[in-house]
Amino acid sequence: MAEALKDKNSELVSKRWAKALMELVLEDESIAKEDVLNDLRNVASIVDSSDELSTVINNPSISTEEKQIVLCKLFQGKVAPLVYNFIFTLNLRKRAGLLSDIAIEFEKELDRVNNVKHVNITSAIELSDEKKDEIKNKIASKLDSNIIVDWGVDNEIIAGLIFNIDETVIDNSVKHKLEDLSKSIMR
Repeated sequence: MAEALKDKNSELVSKRWAKALMELVLEDESIAKEDVLNDLRNVASIVDSSDELSTVINNPSISTEEKQIVLCKLFQGKVAPLVYNFIFTLNLRKRAGLLSDIAIEFEKELDRVNNVKHVNITSAIELSDEKKDEIKNKIASKLDSNIIVDWGVDNEIIAGLIFNIDETVIDNSVKHKLEDLSKSIMR
């Protein structure tokens, strides 16, 4: 229970930091949002891929100043000034350990700003490219958004499609309809 609460808290904190960073990026039109995302991903990747660096960043017994020296040597002049200052601020606020989560949340913020939605579509069989395009265009029109589709195949659904859009599942599969029919007969 405590671990789930900690994860939820980390997620909320990461969302706030990502949103704050997005607000800064939107204030200055000369800053490319995608470049900020790439810099954040690169920094998070470097920190995550090094056990030593990750230990330093997440170790509360290492002073903020010592962490700042390490971060300065690694990233000053190698990432956009805004991203460097953001990392500096995260470290001062003892939140540098959230870099990976903040990068993920920043990408979600970028999708929101750019009106992009991610959709998972599962079909019973592999669909042709033409059919995929037709489905994608219909969904984009219905959602009034740009969409990125992740296609999947699951032959257990018998026929039909399952859509997963922003944590909303629309199950239009024959398997689901048969399960519903079975439940209604049992009543």
